[in-house]
Amino acid sequence: MDPLKAAAASAYSGLTAQSMRLRIVSENIANVESTGKTPGSDPYRRKTISFAQTLDEVTGASIVKIAEVGNDPSAFIVEHDPGHPAADAKGNVKRPNVNMIVEMTDLRQAVRSYEANLQVIRQGREMSSSLIDMLRSS
Repeated sequence: MDPLKAAAASAYSGLTAQSMRLRIVSENIANVESTGKTPGSDPYRRKTISFAQTLDEVTGASIVKIAEVGNDPSAFIVEHDPGHPAADAKGNVKRPNVNMIVEMTDLRQAVRSYEANLQVIRQGREMSSSLIDMLRSS
């Protein structure tokens, strides 16, 4: 097992996973105001993502895979707004269960994790280049 290949495989899987996480968070943020189209209908439901650790048979590295993209089962926010097109008979409108503080926190964590995995790949490339330079000069 080549340790540099294993580190790269692990980092690449992290990049892929965090990229998908960023997509999910972006979709949640974009739909923070998306109500139902008809009176009493459900609004956008927040999406969630979970990861699983697996072993890459080729490199022997521990990698990250997307285990599931699901929906947050928490309750919708109900707001009294009788003039809204999605208001029910009582004048209540269901709002998405998207919390911007949670989404911004997830966004920040995903970006930092993405950057950390990218740095692992950069360091691996630099180490490989240094090794090649050392072998050339011998």
